[in-house]
Amino acid sequence: MTSALLPSLGAAPPERPPWRTLATVAAVVVAVHLALLGWVSGAMRRPSTAPAETFITRTIVVTPPAPPVVETPKPPPPKPAVAQTPKPKPPPRPAPRAPVAEPQPVPMVEAPAAAVEPDSTATATGSGDAGPAQASAPEPAASAPPAASAATEPPATAKLPGSVRLKFSATGQLGSAPMNLFGELEWKQDGQAYDARLSMGALFVTLRSQHSQGTIGPGGIEPTRFSDSRKAEVASHFVRDKGQVVFSNNTPPVALMPGAQDRLSVMLQLGALMAGDPARYTTDGAIAIQTVGTRDADLWIFKIGEEEQLHLPAGDFVARKLTRNARKPYDDTVELWLAPALGYLPVRFKLTQANGDFADMRLREQLPAGGPN
Repeated sequence: MTSALLPSLGAAPPERPPWRTLATVAAVVVAVHLALLGWVSGAMRRPSTAPAETFITRTIVVTPPAPPVVETPKPPPPKPAVAQTPKPKPPPRPAPRAPVAEPQPVPMVEAPAAAVEPDSTATATGSGDAGPAQASAPEPAASAPPAASAATEPPATAKLPGSVRLKFSATGQLGSAPMNLFGELEWKQDGQAYDARLSMGALFVTLRSQHSQGTIGPGGIEPTRFSDSRKAEVASHFVRDKGQVVFSNNTPPVALMPGAQDRLSVMLQLGALMAGDPARYTTDGAIAIQTVGTRDADLWIFKIGEEEQLHLPAGDFVARKLTRNARKPYDDTVELWLAPALGYLPVRFKLTQANGDFADMRLREQLPAGGPN
């Protein structure tokens, strides 16, 4: 029995029961969990040592970007000079042709003394200014200037008619009222001096009278005094030694040009020039004459027209027409018909004012100068 309760020497020890091992493992696990839980809770109770975060505001100034720098392109290197042939200059343009419709005035130049051929009733003597220049038909601009050509022309020849008295029947218009007028031109000359008077009126009343006096020189008529009478008389004086025209109404004097005429003598001088050399004054030519009134002087240009057949109270006449057109405001238009059969005296003339008023004078009778009415 004793041998049954005690192990014998050299025999294996008896096995431990399994619940002890489990208890030991459980105790170890519990101890580990407790240790872990204690560390965690301590960590949770420990105050945080991390510093509190704060917000700091800063102003940031953004500098605008600088403008881009644009580099100026460098000019290309100069090309080597190449000799160029100079271009020929274009030929000069031809000068424009002067208009054909209106002849251009020719400045009057003093010509040598011209022969005066009065009719059988008088012989011309004395000396004076040269006659007016003739403005021929316009020529191309390439030709010589008119003044230069006029200086080389032979002097004009004037042939004055004998003393005579011409009566006219006249029609006219003053405003809107037509008028029946009469007119009379008395021309006297003795070869050295002349006297011309033109009267216009209605019934037995003279409404207007023009009077021209002067001498006869180599170029024809040379006025010394011209007057125009309506309600009062005004006059112009040709002061030849001073080369001036002086007016009675205190208008400033004007320069006196060679061959100058007044508004009455110009009609007679034109006839004398055409009578002296009819072939010289061709159709579409012109004659330029300084013409003096009672307060001014202007260059009157008379365009030479064709011959016309006129039927007048005094009979039928062939006459050469000359026309002076108005060039300025308030200028008069003057139309003359000069008859070769009467020594180129005017057998009809018409004066038209700028406002339309006119007087048209037609030859009614021819009488000796100084004869009865």
